[in-house]
Amino acid sequence: MSYTISQVAEKFDLTAHTIRYYDKEGLLPFVDRSKSGIREFSDSDLEWLKLICCLKNTGMPIKQIKQYIEWCLQGDETLEIRRQLFLDHRKEVLKHMADLRENLKLIDFKLKMYDTGCNIPVPR
Repeated sequence: MSYTISQVAEKFDLTAHTIRYYDKEGLLPFVDRSKSGIREFSDSDLEWLKLICCLKNTGMPIKQIKQYIEWCLQGDETLEIRRQLFLDHRKEVLKHMADLRENLKLIDFKLKMYDTGCNIPVPR
């Protein structure tokens, strides 16, 4: 099946502009184009975009995502370096999640104070 950029944008809750940007940055080198130059996305392309969004949403920089895609295009000789990239990224995501949990504890503490009617002094 083939999808237009509008369909893909809607499916991933992205703008067409963002998808074009990803393409311009080299994140979508596998997407075919029609004779008139219109991007035609396949189901396989959508799986790639799903991974790109996952990596981007978990804080991986575009430059690193592009490097990963380039390694994928090089084939099996880059399997270990790709695995290491994911191990390193996983560690970063886990640290970020731990930081978020700590921040959430403080937010919950403040909410509890408001819920119990505590008067919180305003710093001056």
